[in-house]
Amino acid sequence: MNGLNTCTCAVVLSLALSGCTSLASGTNSLSDDRIRSESAGALGYDPAELTLVSRRTEGTNTYASLKAADGKEFTCIINGGNLLSLGMTNPPACGRKGEAINANPLR
Repeated sequence: MNGLNTCTCAVVLSLALSGCTSLASGTNSLSDDRIRSESAGALGYDPAELTLVSRRTEGTNTYASLKAADGKEFTCIINGGNLLSLGMTNPPACGRKGEAINANPLR
C-alpha cells in the first residue's frame, strides 16, 4: 500500500509542476522592448543599439537572440516576467552568440 501512495504522490507532483510550467509560459508578459532594455543593461549597450533577432519562452525562461549596432551578436536568458513571478524578472544572463552563458557571474 505504501508503494501505491508514493506512486500517487509522484503523479500528482508531476502534474502540478507541468501545470506551473504551462502557466508560466502562457502568462509571459515580456515585450520585445523590455527584453531589449533589460538585455542592454546587462551587455553595456543602449537599448536603441540592439535589435531583437528572435525569442522563445520555455517555462519561466525567455531566450533572446540580439544583434548590436556594431555587428556583435548575443544570446540572453531572462528568468521571470510571468504570472508566477508577478511580472518581475531576474537580471539577464547574456553571452556572445555561440559561447556558453555564465548564469552565475559571482562564481
